[in-house]
Amino acid sequence: MHPDQRVAIVTGASRGLGAALAQILAKDGYAVACAARATRENPQPVPGTLDDVVERIQGAGGTAIGVPVDLADRADVAAMVERTVSEFGRLDVLVNNAANGTTGGLDIPLSEHDAIMAVNLDAPFIASRHAVPYLRAAGGGQILNISSLFALRSFRGTTGSMSYGIAKIGLERLTVDLARQLAEDRIAVNCFRVDTPIASEGAQAHLPGEDLSDWITTEAAAEGLVWMLHQPLTYTRQLESMRQLAIREGIMPTVAAWPGPIPVTSFP
Repeated sequence: MHPDQRVAIVTGASRGLGAALAQILAKDGYAVACAARATRENPQPVPGTLDDVVERIQGAGGTAIGVPVDLADRADVAAMVERTVSEFGRLDVLVNNAANGTTGGLDIPLSEHDAIMAVNLDAPFIASRHAVPYLRAAGGGQILNISSLFALRSFRGTTGSMSYGIAKIGLERLTVDLARQLAEDRIAVNCFRVDTPIASEGAQAHLPGEDLSDWITTEAAAEGLVWMLHQPLTYTRQLESMRQLAIREGIMPTVAAWPGPIPVTSFP
């Protein structure tokens, strides 16, 4: 790779929004570390692997590596950052996209609660801690966190996806605090809140038999992430609603045209 080529880590890049973003960033000239659990040797129940995404990027002339990682393991998260820098020599962007979740309230099995907290909140915290020194060394950079409308609202009764929602609203708090702490280092920290239905492999797996053909594609949603990453480093500490961003900036036209009500942007 060229020594000035920018480098991005995208977690959850084996499928869905992460895979779409990784491919767009590679077309944009980034060297991309695609990080996730799912590989051909270690497939997960939901379709999609790192090998597939990396092959698509390299087949289109882009630069990418697959970084298998268990985001519930802090040592693995640290190793993800170190391997990326060892391979590419620098780091400019960290996208904390990976997520897992389930329904359940106070009676959720603690093992499930712990896994949700580890992947959705602790992993972005640990990845950011390890990424920041390299972002500083690059003269500045970006951390982009992916949240969900579940951070602000419950949609399956009063207890639905409670642990997931707690983790996501914690991720939004992490965003604004890190942005304040890292402003002098020219490290922008922002959050993209998915609040319009995306037809990802995960959504299809959780809604078997449902027709998601009129939902937003992952590529259309990824356009919003790319827009945020194209902003100057003074654009920071933003908690962007996916739908409101689409309407305000004239991007993601299928998102802007979604027929549902304008999503809320505050809690509760």
